Amino acid sequence: MPHEDVLDRLMVQLHDRAIRLPEGSYTTQLIRGGIPKIAQKILEEANEVIEAAGEPGEAGRDHTIREACDVLFHLWVLLAVRGVGTEDLRKELERREGVSGLQEKASRTQPHPKGITE
Repeated sequence: MPHEDVLDRLMVQLHDRAIRLPEGSYTTQLIRGGIPKIAQKILEEANEVIEAAGEPGEAGRDHTIREACDVLFHLWVLLAVRGVGTEDLRKELERREGVSGLQEKASRTQPHPKGITE
């Protein structure tokens, strides 16, 4: 089945890079830096999207879109490293569909990793 959706294609490409680790690839550099390096980039990009969201007008909106894509890219590198694909995300979102966010959060039994809080 061809991957017609850009998000599916990106995830396939990131999974491939996580396996092959091609030289000269930014994704390879991130992966070789390990989860801490990828996490650092996710946090950096998350801060940038928040800043962009506070900018006024259409320019601020466009900047927010660009920064949101940077967050998604780095998050998806992390997911690829962990072997998580778009279908896994779809299944989890479907599981949560129609469930109150408060209910869903209360149903979680796993504690957060050390240093991660909500």
